[in-house]
Amino acid sequence: MVNTKKLKGKIIEKGFVVEALAKAIGINKSTLYRKLNGQCPITIRDADLIVEELQLTTSEACDIFFSQFVADTRK
Repeated sequence: MVNTKKLKGKIIEKGFVVEALAKAIGINKSTLYRKLNGQCPITIRDADLIVEELQLTTSEACDIFFSQFVADTRK
């Protein structure tokens, strides 16, 4: 499951608003709002585009998109 709270925080931290991010990744703003509110799934393609656009680190991306499925093995 995607940690949407962290994702929403990163969107703001990186200086974006949802509308601008939606345009940058090529989807409708309403669709992105639904994805961020858990009404629609965030696809791998969406995640890839969001990571690229927000310039997230690998660690940030894992914390957001894989928080419940991947054990943290970083030391």
